[in-house]
Amino acid sequence: MIVVHHLEHSRSQRILWLLEELGAAYEIKRYRRDPKTSLAPKSLKQIHPLGKSPVVSDGERTVAESATIVEYLARTHGDGSWAPATDHPDYWSFSYWMHYAEGSLMPPLLLKLVFDKVRSGPMPFFIRPIARAIADKVDAQFIDDQIRTHFGFVDDYLADKEWFLGEAISAADIQMSFPLEAALARGTVGDDYPNVVAYVERFQAREAYLRALEKGGDYDYGPAT
Repeated sequence: MIVVHHLEHSRSQRILWLLEELGAAYEIKRYRRDPKTSLAPKSLKQIHPLGKSPVVSDGERTVAESATIVEYLARTHGDGSWAPATDHPDYWSFSYWMHYAEGSLMPPLLLKLVFDKVRSGPMPFFIRPIARAIADKVDAQFIDDQIRTHFGFVDDYLADKEWFLGEAISAADIQMSFPLEAALARGTVGDDYPNVVAYVERFQAREAYLRALEKGGDYDYGPAT
């Protein structure tokens, strides 16, 4: 039996979505974030030494890292349509988007989140103007430009495609879902990227996605209600 070690408001939500798409049997073991730090609880280290989610247990096998989990589940529990074979013409495009999601797209989004917390976090009043000035400068000189570059790239790519590999949804769409919907939900990007907006609305309307959302519980980045 597949067990998803599921952390609220996290990347593990897309693992539930994939499992619903695959029609695979699974169980959810839930974890709550620390209310002070928002970090995963230390109990997750009993599953994997890094103590992060998602982590999936499948029999005697423990699989960590979102891209690895997504590809593992697609290849071992799918029907062959969710991850192209290595000799398929779509394989390298598939591989690219699987790595791009966390390797290139997420870093500037994470930096944006970190520096937003620098602005709003508790600190002595005489430090606050300095911290805000540093955060503003980093945003202006690096982060904002990187976000515009990446979302412009993705928006252009999706201009004539329904899914990342074309007409058929694949595990690459599962992997790409989190950074795109998180950026929209946080207001980091918006209507300037209409193809990204349409894409997120498209996958968030899928029945399997909605079932996963109902089963997963608290998730800040789902469709607006």
